[in-house]
Amino acid sequence: MARAGEEIATAPIDLAIARIRAVYSSWNRETTVAQMRGDWDAAFGGTTAPVACEKIIAGGVDGEWISPANAPKDKAILYFHGGGFRIGSVASHRDLIAQIALASGCRVLAINYRLAPEHRFPAALDDALAAYDWMLDLGLKSDNVAFAGDSAGGNLALAAMLALRERRLPLPVSGVLMSPWTDLAATGASYVTRAEADPIHQRPMILALAKNYLGGQGDPCDPLVSPLYGDLRGLPPLLIQVGDRETVLDDAVVFADKARAASVAVDLQVWDGMIHVFQMFGAELPEAHRAIADTARFLDRHLHLKAERASS
Repeated sequence: MARAGEEIATAPIDLAIARIRAVYSSWNRETTVAQMRGDWDAAFGGTTAPVACEKIIAGGVDGEWISPANAPKDKAILYFHGGGFRIGSVASHRDLIAQIALASGCRVLAINYRLAPEHRFPAALDDALAAYDWMLDLGLKSDNVAFAGDSAGGNLALAAMLALRERRLPLPVSGVLMSPWTDLAATGASYVTRAEADPIHQRPMILALAKNYLGGQGDPCDPLVSPLYGDLRGLPPLLIQVGDRETVLDDAVVFADKARAASVAVDLQVWDGMIHVFQMFGAELPEAHRAIADTARFLDRHLHLKAERASS
């Protein structure tokens, strides 16, 4: 117990939670989707990282190249932001993306895929595939492209891989998934076992986001909606990072088990005490720095980025 006059230090994770709650608490039933998106971008947008940002149109999809100095031109990461398919943008995730670009030394194409409810499934997936096809049309080889995404963006990265495999098209060389949302039916036991530990996301909210994405007639067990239910054979190596406090913990853990059973190489990291997409909070969390460093090492193993820089 603190003595009189002493201040109790606030844990870094609590600072991150407070930032999220400050945004959520400002919303009510009358808050428009446009206001929510603007509030999220304002709360989490911007970066001071030394990267170059170039707005482009990638196969008809609004996007942005986020590049560190001296990044190789023949390698790239395609990034899909999170936000439950309802909010989020390149702007809200620019710092996270920039930190991944800096740590890996690789340029990143991040896209503003279409969001629900204006554009329901499969609009976001169509945009993801269009952006990847545009990258290949630029001359990039599939074995020099990695996918990355957080939350709904992790879902989109996996769904795009499954769609590419169905169409017998080249898959990316690897994938990085941060707190991936793989099961829109929300069947994981962690919705119960982590309900008290998770300060932000509960099952009713997750199901509401799923309905917003699918509409009234959509099937949450369609593998292109919920990759957990797909045939995972032939997927590239995956790095999955998830926080131990997340209600969506099982979306990562059960998916990883199923992928391994399908002979997919999976590196699953469960971070003790961490929340959903904790990597976004580099200013507060040392764990975020370590997780991004692990991401960079994983990307280097598959994109051979250090070898590229050494020869340049």
